[in-house]
Amino acid sequence: MGTYIVKMPDIGEGIAEVELVAWNVKPGDVVKEDQPLADVMTDKATVEIPSPVAGTVVALGGAVGQLMAVGSELIRLEVEGAGNVKHAPPARPGSAVQSERPSAHSALAAPTAPAAPEPPASAAAKSAPVAAVPVVTVAERRPAAAPPPHRAPGEKPLASPAVRQRAWELGIELQFVHGSGPAGRITHQDLDVYLASRGQRLAASGPHPAYAERHGEEAVPMVGLRRRIAQKMAESKRRIPHFSYVEEIDVTELEALRAQLNERYAAQRGKLTLLPLIARAVILALRDFPRLNARFDDEAGVVTQFGAVHLGIAAQTDAGLMVPVIRHAEARDAWGLAAEISRLAEAARAGNAAREELAGSTITLSSLGPLGGIASTPVINHPEVAIVGVNRIVERLALRGGMVVARQAMNLSSSFDHRVIDGMDAARFIQAVRTTLEAPALLFVE
Repeated sequence: MGTYIVKMPDIGEGIAEVELVAWNVKPGDVVKEDQPLADVMTDKATVEIPSPVAGTVVALGGAVGQLMAVGSELIRLEVEGAGNVKHAPPARPGSAVQSERPSAHSALAAPTAPAAPEPPASAAAKSAPVAAVPVVTVAERRPAAAPPPHRAPGEKPLASPAVRQRAWELGIELQFVHGSGPAGRITHQDLDVYLASRGQRLAASGPHPAYAERHGEEAVPMVGLRRRIAQKMAESKRRIPHFSYVEEIDVTELEALRAQLNERYAAQRGKLTLLPLIARAVILALRDFPRLNARFDDEAGVVTQFGAVHLGIAAQTDAGLMVPVIRHAEARDAWGLAAEISRLAEAARAGNAAREELAGSTITLSSLGPLGGIASTPVINHPEVAIVGVNRIVERLALRGGMVVARQAMNLSSSFDHRVIDGMDAARFIQAVRTTLEAPALLFVE
C-alpha cells in the first residue's frame, strides 16, 4: 500500500487560489477514479475536483470556506502500489493534513466536515508539481455525508424551510431533533417523533409552545457565492459614490400592447413579459447617452464607452444573486431579449451558466418582479457606472382630460456613479426611457 496526495489543480485563467465550498467525501471513504472529491469556487464558477486514482481517503487538506492555493495538498489517499509519496508520515482516518501555518479561515469549517488546519503555505506549494486532474463545472450540489447521531455544539441541522417553520411554531429547537432523512435531514415525521417523546410533556406542563423562550444561536459562515456577493457589494459601495434617481412611469399602454402581442404572437414567437420591453427601451435610450454604457477603471482614471450593449440581468438563485449577461443586446428584438433572459436565468438557477455568461456586462437591469416594492436604491455592478432598477406595477388614480381614471404605474429606481454621470444626464436618460415606455409603439420603430 502507498500514499497518493492529490494537489489542488491549476484550473486556468491565471487563478492562484480557490475557495473550498464542499467536501464530497470524508476520511475512511473508498473512492473510485474520477469520483468527485470536492467542490471549489473561483470567481462565480463552481468547479468539481475528481479523483485521479482509486483509493481510501486518509485525510482532508482543508475546511469548507478555506482559501487554498493552486498546488497545495487537497486530499491524501491510501492506494494500491507505491503511490506518489515516498516515506509519507502516517495519518490516521479522521485526522486532517498538518499545516505549517494555521489560517483564520479554518474557523469557517462546515459542521459536517472534520476539523482541519490550513494546507501548506503557498510558497511551499509552488515548488511541488501540480497533479494533472481534470475539472468540470458543477451542475448540481451533492448532499453532504450523513451527520453523526448526536450533533456537536454549533452544528447546523439540515431541514427544509417548511420543517423549520413548523418547528418554530411548535417551539422545537432542531439542534435536538434526530434526522432520519438523506444526509441526516430532519423531516416532519422526525418532528412528530420528537413531540411524542419529549414535546408533549413540555406542552402539558408549560405555556403554549409557540410562546416558549428560545435560546439557540447559530453561526453561519459566509462561504462560496455568498462570500463573493458580500465582497462585490462592499467593493461597489466603497469605491463608487452612488446617487439614485426615481421616476414614475405610466405603463397602462405598455401593458395593453404586451397583452395584444402575446395574444397574437405567443404561440409562434414566445410570451413577452415586461422585462424585455424595458430592456429594449433602455437599449434605445443608450444610443443618445453612450456615457452610461460604460465601465470605469478608477485606478487608471479611464472611462471606456462601449458601442455594444452587454446587458446584465440580475437574477436571484438558491445560491445567491448572479448577473448573467446578454451579449450584444442591441442586436435583439423584444422576443430575442425575452428568450435570452429566460435561458440565462434558468442556467444561473441550475448552476451551469458558463463563465463568459457571468461577466463583461456594460450596464445592468435589476428587477424583483411583483416583489419589487415602490422604490429601491440598487447597488451598481462595479466597474459599471449605471444600474436600472424595476419596481412593481400598482394601480393609481390619475387625471386624464379632467377626469379621474385608474392607471397602471411603475417606478424606475436607478443608481449612477457620480464620478462619471452628472445628475442632469441621469435624469435625461431615464426620461428618454420613460418616453419610450409610455408610447410603446416606439419600441418597434427604427
